[in-house]
Amino acid sequence: MCRNIRTLFNFDPPVTDEEIHAASLQFVRKISGFNKPSKANAPAFLSAVDEIARISGQLLVSLESSARPKNRQQETAKARACSAQRFGR
Repeated sequence: MCRNIRTLFNFDPPVTDEEIHAASLQFVRKISGFNKPSKANAPAFLSAVDEIARISGQLLVSLESSARPKNRQQETAKARACSAQRFGR
């Protein structure tokens, strides 16, 4: 799985359309192997990003959880601490 794609479900504040689009772009880049598609492939690439973003948004809206929403700042701090421990920063 691509390391840049982060969990988007059950956060407070809720996920934004920009975050969903960014994750969709990363996913399409990963499976296509293109960081930036050629002009010939750009329409298919961008269409895939838009479709995946739309479907992902629908998924996130329809999911339910009994767990309390995670705090973005706390999760970011935990990830940075883990990274610092792992990579020795």
